[in-house]
Amino acid sequence: MTEPGLINKVPRVRGDLIPNAILSKSSWFRVGGPAELLFMPKDELDLKTFKKKLDPDIPFTVLGATSNVLIRDGGIKGVVVKLGSNFNHMNNYNDLIIVGGAVMDMKISLLAAKKRIGGMEFLSGIPGTIGGSVKMNAGAYGNDVSDILYKVKLMKNNGSILELCPAKLKMKYRNTSISKQSVVIEVELKGYQCDQKLIFEKIKEINNQRSKTQPIKNLTGGSTFRNPPGCKAWELIDKVGCRGMSIGGARISEIHPNFIISDGNATANDIENLGLEVKKRVLDNFGIKLEWEILRLGYKIERN
Repeated sequence: MTEPGLINKVPRVRGDLIPNAILSKSSWFRVGGPAELLFMPKDELDLKTFKKKLDPDIPFTVLGATSNVLIRDGGIKGVVVKLGSNFNHMNNYNDLIIVGGAVMDMKISLLAAKKRIGGMEFLSGIPGTIGGSVKMNAGAYGNDVSDILYKVKLMKNNGSILELCPAKLKMKYRNTSISKQSVVIEVELKGYQCDQKLIFEKIKEINNQRSKTQPIKNLTGGSTFRNPPGCKAWELIDKVGCRGMSIGGARISEIHPNFIISDGNATANDIENLGLEVKKRVLDNFGIKLEWEILRLGYKIERN
């Protein structure tokens, strides 16, 4: 898949550059083709230098935990950047939690609990990185990231750094103005002082509810579609008879019909085609166009 010499067309780095890097092993669906060139920066300066010098004609894709991502079977062309351990720092100051863009949401909720900071319990129900969660304004159990975001440090496509408050990000339901090529370097979240026992009880309640109502033991990519205004996506999917429906190795979860699961043998094409069939049935029956919440990346390989 790699163009001859692509690795020689990108700037020198101190981190890792991996041609034809396997992405399926880290994808929550365990599907998808390789990254043409995976870049894991050593630190912020390494990433900044790389982005400033990178040919703008070379595609640039940012990946987090891939918990709400479908990587297509043809893989992702160009450079794929994935932040590593040097973007995993966690600190707090009074009611603020300050974390690197690669920190998992669940870890943030536990740090906040240990520091007696409330308002972040819902992050325990979001299995992604805070960088990805800020970009899409992820949410769960009645809260969104916009409720707790205080400031975000972004690196734009040209390597410049911006520090922005939520008002500058046009945050709305599962959407922000942050570009796909921008990298979330650091996030500041603001909570409030709270009784530690109550915080841990709420986290436990969320985890129990999640285990009962979501197929967390299956290969999945989280919520497949956004809720349309005034509707629940899962209810629409259920009403058109899609619960348990399958294409290839992909199936609509019987536990929660807004989740697509893989039996371990699904292709990305199976998963996407199943989602498209669900969209068609909902549109035909209710005139409602479901919007993907799962981010689909890369190129398809059509199979007979």
